[in-house]
Amino acid sequence: MGRLPQALDEAGIDVGRVRTVCFTHTHLDHIHGLVLADGGDAFPRLTRLLIPREELGLFRAEARLERFHDMAEPFEAGDRLGAHVDIIGAHGHEVGHSCFRVSSGGERILIWGDTVHVPSLQFDRPEVTWEFDTDQEQARESRLRLLALAADDNHFAAGAHLDSPGVGRVVRSSGSFRFEPL
Repeated sequence: MGRLPQALDEAGIDVGRVRTVCFTHTHLDHIHGLVLADGGDAFPRLTRLLIPREELGLFRAEARLERFHDMAEPFEAGDRLGAHVDIIGAHGHEVGHSCFRVSSGGERILIWGDTVHVPSLQFDRPEVTWEFDTDQEQARESRLRLLALAADDNHFAAGAHLDSPGVGRVVRSSGSFRFEPL
């Protein structure tokens, strides 16, 4: 929430090298990361902006981001972004909410956006939904499916609301799940 520039700097990422940005969904706490607090572009050399197809209209309705509207390209579940990134549908939190599975060097990570909102509750009780889920039944199904995928296929998981550092492993635990941060 407003700390993306500092987080990227801390991670040693030069925003001038970022050319492509992909959004898991179009909620304002995500897409407004394109604009700095002073109104400037967070990614000054951005050339490609990928948005879930089902949410392209939502993105283009956001007046504050008008300068990015023409740059927005749709993607959908099942698409591949290059050789190492697959799109997995994770609908429910928002109509086009998506997960990116990145594979490299024999390891995989699921970048799942807002699949889990309350880690202290939803790993143990993944059936619990969140008031901001557009379709709670679909969000529940997506969360259960992605948790099982992460745990059973030994994927790392990264999400917006996970405990620091926001990346870790999901393991099965007594009929539910547990998150083990890195």
